[in-house]
Amino acid sequence: MEVLKQAILDKGVILSDEVLKLDALLNHQVEPEMVMEMGREFARRFAGESITKVVTVESSGIPAAFTTALQFGVPLVFAKRKKTLTSDQENYSERVPSFTKGIVTDIMVSKAFLSKEDRVLFIDDIIANGDAARGLIRIIERAGSELVGMGVIVEKTFQKGAATIREQGIRVESLVKISGLSGGVIEFE
Repeated sequence: MEVLKQAILDKGVILSDEVLKLDALLNHQVEPEMVMEMGREFARRFAGESITKVVTVESSGIPAAFTTALQFGVPLVFAKRKKTLTSDQENYSERVPSFTKGIVTDIMVSKAFLSKEDRVLFIDDIIANGDAARGLIRIIERAGSELVGMGVIVEKTFQKGAATIREQGIRVESLVKISGLSGGVIEFE
């Protein structure tokens, strides 16, 4: 997606050789037309997969996952990061480290929202080390749902998250691949 690459060049902020801040695009502010195009592109790439649910991890993946679910006409399920008074006690949960937050959190999905009949598409905003992604994949597996693939908005190929997921035999489709951030320059594949 050339428009996404250009937006990353225009609005992305390199914080280090490993961290790219995309608050103006994905993590704090969202450009609705661009996010709608992301959903259309993921729907195009996964057409014919008989998807019954789209899943993501709270919170930055929600806009693109929502537009993707809208394209497929299926529900969006997102893994919550915090347990509340209204949280379903019957849930799948995983403890996962967060690369950007530098903390370990729990992610959880109510057992009411994933089943053995579901064919699931996982949408994520950015994949670096892939810890949260692997945690949600374990939840999908424990639910008995079939993971048909994973759509990623930005894959940082110089970190091994997406590669480790592909090694599990999972199809990963990335809208943009970044091969480096060295010297304050965003390098695309």
